[in-house]
Amino acid sequence: MKIDRASLYDLFAEYGALIDASRFDEWLGLFAGECHYRIIPRENFDRGLPAALIFCDSRAMLEDRIRALREANKYNIHTDRHLIGLPRILDDGIAAEAPFVVYQTDQEGETRLFATGLYRDRLQLVGSRLKIRDKLVLLDTFAVPTLLATPL
Repeated sequence: MKIDRASLYDLFAEYGALIDASRFDEWLGLFAGECHYRIIPRENFDRGLPAALIFCDSRAMLEDRIRALREANKYNIHTDRHLIGLPRILDDGIAAEAPFVVYQTDQEGETRLFATGLYRDRLQLVGSRLKIRDKLVLLDTFAVPTLLATPL
């Protein structure tokens, strides 16, 4: 499989836009039927330590995470803004990575930097659509300022 650069750019743009719009069911549609989603601090990753802040090793776990988010987000009301850098194609076109920044704005209108890091994705073509098979979110730090409820 060889990734089409335009399709890859569209996938990453849609990924951030759907989270920012709280359209989580559509966001789930970006993932393949069999998928993984992990958020790991870079320090753990670099040391080969498996501890993750979020670890979903199946589509069902990811769906459950979104169901729980709909309950938890009642206590941490905010809006997210994902800024995703241009993705790089890796591994003969079956993987990609892109830097990201997430800002959060609370109900009082205060905006703050929430997270920075790097997406590392393994991709799969499902029909004519590019899907995420494995998403590794490498956080630059352990220090996430508040509840990590919404996807990064």
